[in-house]
Amino acid sequence: MNIESMMERRKLRRPVQGIAAALLPFESDGIVAVEAFQRHLVATQRAGLMNAVNMDTGYVNYLSDSEREDVLRWTREALAQETPNGRLAFPGGFVAGAYIEGQSGDVVALYRREMSRIVEFGGVPILFQTARLHGKSAEQKAAAYREICRGFPRVLAFELGPMFAPNGEIFDEETVRRLMDIPELAGMKHSSLDRLTELGRLALRDAHRPEFQIYTGNDLGINMIEYGSDYLLGLATFAPEKFAERDRLWCAGDPGYYALSDALQYLGNVAFREPVPAYKHSAAVFLHLTGRIPTDLTHPRNAKRPAWEREILQDCARRIDAVTPPGSV
Repeated sequence: MNIESMMERRKLRRPVQGIAAALLPFESDGIVAVEAFQRHLVATQRAGLMNAVNMDTGYVNYLSDSEREDVLRWTREALAQETPNGRLAFPGGFVAGAYIEGQSGDVVALYRREMSRIVEFGGVPILFQTARLHGKSAEQKAAAYREICRGFPRVLAFELGPMFAPNGEIFDEETVRRLMDIPELAGMKHSSLDRLTELGRLALRDAHRPEFQIYTGNDLGINMIEYGSDYLLGLATFAPEKFAERDRLWCAGDPGYYALSDALQYLGNVAFREPVPAYKHSAAVFLHLTGRIPTDLTHPRNAKRPAWEREILQDCARRIDAVTPPGSV
């Protein structure tokens, strides 16, 4: 792998697939703001981005089994209404996390149960890693994933850096190569927050399985789309229309891309500062500030930002021209 050659080989005018990991918002009494959640999913889809639910941004690690199913149902209901025949706008409709951490039983069976439910609701499963596979060899991990994915129409994998969650890990190159050989596995979200590691994934993909999609999860490096990554970002749910506009500018070769990309990256640098999991509170503050959700409350177990978060995010919103009139929610 030649990193220098990768960095010189930007994918100019490349169409980009964008996926936004949806935040789960809350009402002032602490219950989920279902209508606001559904409105935001619809707005994201109308902008041209695919939605991802039951992700880290949606507090998947804090939700019960029944709560995860509620999210799938709300998502299906909201997005199916957008098309005359009730079908979802994107192939597979939306992406949803298959999360098994803390559950007892056979790993393969647990994943397949979660995946079957996601497909039943019209989604594409993305496999959250489990600590139960940590320490296994590349061959053992790939064998497990092969059995997990067997027979499903489309599955995505997930590399989640441990700065996001303790069950996450960044695979070695042999494991990634073996995962790329699984026919049902169509792509992988890569969340190391390390550009060089991601460039390595892209080089391996181009050499080994060109149609395999690498979705950057690097909210601190959103211009990885310039080098061949698509994206699945929590940051994209802050301002989906602006991300979609940025993607169109890149595809058209419009120099306006650079100013908008820089403004969105500034927002990412603010929101995804340490401690990283508190970015979900930043998202709630920003979406409340921009009139999309009714409060800036988060799940009670999530890390919080300081009281001045709204002030700094106002500057971010001004830079991307995202503020809407008060009272729109």
